[in-house]
Amino acid sequence: MGRPTPGLSLGMTTLGIIGSGNIGTVLAKLAVAAGYDVVLANSRGPESLREKAAELGVRAGTATEAAEAGDIVVATIPLGRYAEIPVEPLAGKVVIDTMNYYPSRDGRIEELDTEKTDTAELLQRHLPESHTVKAFNNIAAVNLLNLARPSGAADRSALPISGNDAAARKTAAELLDKLGWDAVDVGPLSESWRQETETGVYVDPYISEGGSMEQIMGGYDDPGKTASVEVIEKAIATAHRPPVKDRQF
Repeated sequence: MGRPTPGLSLGMTTLGIIGSGNIGTVLAKLAVAAGYDVVLANSRGPESLREKAAELGVRAGTATEAAEAGDIVVATIPLGRYAEIPVEPLAGKVVIDTMNYYPSRDGRIEELDTEKTDTAELLQRHLPESHTVKAFNNIAAVNLLNLARPSGAADRSALPISGNDAAARKTAAELLDKLGWDAVDVGPLSESWRQETETGVYVDPYISEGGSMEQIMGGYDDPGKTASVEVIEKAIATAHRPPVKDRQF
């Protein structure tokens, strides 16, 4: 990891996104609105993304092409498939990890069940020459889109970020700022559990009063509610992991 950390301060112009689901699609929209070129990839290949890419104003590519083209690259695929993310093209790059562990979808991963490691540390181990930063994993896509605000807006919301490399966290925070969000620095990846599922910062701080995740999953266009830096800092500081036997897998 001796290479300099690339990012916005070095003229970042292209965001690579590996994964075209809800979060990947919203990030593509926000990035295009912020003036960035975007290369979007999924597991089915560029042809399957032709219509979506045209609608979003992005370029469709393979995962390798997105990894090669991106000055920063977002990994937003089901966690159980993290080993499919290309390694060599991401060497030296900041990789934003949005992935969460859902055993019903991903299968059981003993290291996570027994808290020997965290999801972002799994990805970092897979990408030893990259700079993994956990971000965008604790919010529903509809709220990620609807709560984005210009820098300095009174009702701007915040998202937590964590990563082992301080320069990479700074780069991620700059990206968040461009996309409409403040950042709360959680620290190294060993602390990234504080922003994962079943903690107080996961999804709920951003859902409108009276709304629910069930409504959002059903397609409700939730306008969301402001979750300031102070709100997110408190949720991170007071986070706790339920005992393994009580985890809602």
